[in-house]
Amino acid sequence: MIDDQASSLRKMKQSRLIKVIAVTGGKGGVGKTNITLNTAIAMAKQGKRVMVLDADLGLANVDVMLGLRVEKNLSHVLSGECTLDEVLVTGPHGIKIAPATSGTQSMAELSPTQHAGLIRAFSELRSQIDVLIVDTAAGISDMVLSFSKASQDIMVVVCDEPTSLTDAYALIKILNREHGVFRFKVVANMVRDVREGQELFSKLSKVTGRFLDVALELVATVPFDENIRKAVRKQTAIVDAYPGSPAAVAITQLASKALTWPIPAQPGGHLEFFIEQLVAEKAVGSQR
Repeated sequence: MIDDQASSLRKMKQSRLIKVIAVTGGKGGVGKTNITLNTAIAMAKQGKRVMVLDADLGLANVDVMLGLRVEKNLSHVLSGECTLDEVLVTGPHGIKIAPATSGTQSMAELSPTQHAGLIRAFSELRSQIDVLIVDTAAGISDMVLSFSKASQDIMVVVCDEPTSLTDAYALIKILNREHGVFRFKVVANMVRDVREGQELFSKLSKVTGRFLDVALELVATVPFDENIRKAVRKQTAIVDAYPGSPAAVAITQLASKALTWPIPAQPGGHLEFFIEQLVAEKAVGSQR
């Protein structure tokens, strides 16, 4: 079945060059989903067609943060009740969101067959997009690792907490040693100023430099901003509610920078490749 899926993907008539970014962090509470949503909206404001995949399949919160009404989610796609296009909801500035479920353990523990079914749903996606941003779950589960490895760019969000750095290091270590990922982009979030963000990045890069063969790049320092909390209460994005605030400016700059990251023509620049990488990951996992 896995081979058939990969073969059908290679035969897709239209090859879509899509930028695929995974936003992860290891630890929960570092502001990962906020970074994801605001980056997506900032990209959309620059004219890009953006989709957010809520890959925290058991504890969905992307739609909740924007106050969007969701009637169906990825669990309905898995059950065969509808297609992926039919569960997509439209957010600010036209961004598309693939919502997950909340409080459903079975969705957080998909079997290889179920995961392959979800991936197959992506191969049948009709919505045209330029950027796919994957908001992963916290931790270092197989699903987090699969989505991260399959993406072209991995943004690791960290904040000034010891557990944030240790968990980020653990995630980077596993992706590097067990999955052959060498490049990571780091976002220092909720810092007092640029200097603190650089110091946070320095701490992480020193330990990875000692023990791992990886290249880290600090791509953004997002300051602690009370306006973020205000925006969350309003169920709006800070880049919309308070576009001139320090955090909104930093995230808008991050979005602009991310749009300049090159999309490999082969093999990782195609949506098919993102899907095939996930299929391959699950195939290997099911054989262990």
